[in-house]
Amino acid sequence: MKKNIKKLVALNLVLLLAVGSLTGCKKNNSSASGSGSIEITNVSYDPTREFYEAYNVEFAKYWKDKTGQTVTVTQSHGGSGKQARSVIEGNEADVVTLALAHDITSIEEAGLIEKGWIEEFDKNSSPYTSTIVFLVRKGNEKSIQDWSDLIKDGVNVITPNPKTSGGACWNFLSAWAYADAQYNGDETQIKDFVTKLYKNVSVLDSGARGATTTFVENGQGDVLIAWENEAYLTLKEHPEEYEIVTPSISILAEPSVAIVDSVAKKRGTEEVAKEYLEYLYSDVGQRLAGENYYRPSNQDILNEFADVFNLSINMVNIDDFGGWDKAYEVYFQDGGVFDQIYTQ
Repeated sequence: MKKNIKKLVALNLVLLLAVGSLTGCKKNNSSASGSGSIEITNVSYDPTREFYEAYNVEFAKYWKDKTGQTVTVTQSHGGSGKQARSVIEGNEADVVTLALAHDITSIEEAGLIEKGWIEEFDKNSSPYTSTIVFLVRKGNEKSIQDWSDLIKDGVNVITPNPKTSGGACWNFLSAWAYADAQYNGDETQIKDFVTKLYKNVSVLDSGARGATTTFVENGQGDVLIAWENEAYLTLKEHPEEYEIVTPSISILAEPSVAIVDSVAKKRGTEEVAKEYLEYLYSDVGQRLAGENYYRPSNQDILNEFADVFNLSINMVNIDDFGGWDKAYEVYFQDGGVFDQIYTQ
């Protein structure tokens, strides 16, 4: 009799443990599909701070209405190349929203993002675009109007480092495209022009926001080569102190977004991560992008901001450089053109 009682107690204990285990699994899964709360991390580049602060509020409302779930988004910002390396080295991002496709490709090559990510969302997974402009102090004392003015003696240029900043890569390629047009593709003259430009660079910050701080807060330099949105934010905060100069040639800068599949699968955040990036293409997301001086990818909504952006600016694009993989290898890989120029 005692032996039977012991067996019954043991059996009940096993059943309780099994039920507890199943209950625990159900709780973990529910956080990704409905009730309660969920957290995701967006690892982004420098100048998107203000945009994603506003966007996260709107997305949280949308997600709450749709699922009843509270979503909290943690933001991380820095130079785009540096941010990509941080993800590869263990900074667990559910999504990345970086300055250029190559930075996301490097995360893919590390095995953290599945192949084909660039086709997962519209417009090559680029929900908004930007371009490169000059920011000068009010009055434009050095009469800076185009790239050719940046190589003049006595002009102090501020731009970030292409080895760590995605925006800096766009800056470099914009200058190269201008010289290419001026010298009809003569690479010796193009290289000489860009070398002269970088000899005039006094501070090479690690990221775009750091370069803005150097120019605006620290008062260094005569001209900042900047993301368009970063220049407009400065103008909004200091309307009487700065001016924007649009060069004759710039570049269509396409920041890219992607789900970090390995992290999202592990955390059970795949559904919310995908919706987070898809909502960037909604009318709400697109208008928020425009209000934060990014160019909406939706042409109709972009046209609503025609009084803000110069929509007739002459822009090359990354395809003119053979795509990002080729451009990065030629210009920014260790020992590439930028290293050759900056060493000189």
